[in-house]
Amino acid sequence: MIFESKNIHMGSLIKRRMEESGIQTGRICSFFKQTEAEIQQVYTSKSLDTDLLLKWCKLLEYDFFRIYSQHLILYSPPTKQIQTGTTLPQFRKNIYTKEIIDYILDLIQTGEKTKKQVMEEYKIPKTTLYKWLSKYDNS
Repeated sequence: MIFESKNIHMGSLIKRRMEESGIQTGRICSFFKQTEAEIQQVYTSKSLDTDLLLKWCKLLEYDFFRIYSQHLILYSPPTKQIQTGTTLPQFRKNIYTKEIIDYILDLIQTGEKTKKQVMEEYKIPKTTLYKWLSKYDNS
């Protein structure tokens, strides 16, 4: 299933992963030392504190943070240049995961978007898109 990462509702994603993994609610309550009602409240939350989200990642063995990273890759404005004067790690925007490439190619293959629309909306260079099409396109 290809995930539309424009509108992220973390609680529903956690619930979906919990259902897929088959972990019982009792185990989850025990892990978090919370009641079932408190756990159910997480499933209705659009976003979570990062410490809590990290615990869910460990319990469900899934990197929920990557959903936000993919959102940044697809929807953040293009960077002009790498900022200096910070001790924080610097990341390049143009590192695309296989899931993102598949998502973009699926948009084109299903006719939901044209190549031109993809290049304009997601700021993907023409040469990059055509390399993906020749390398990964199976149609």
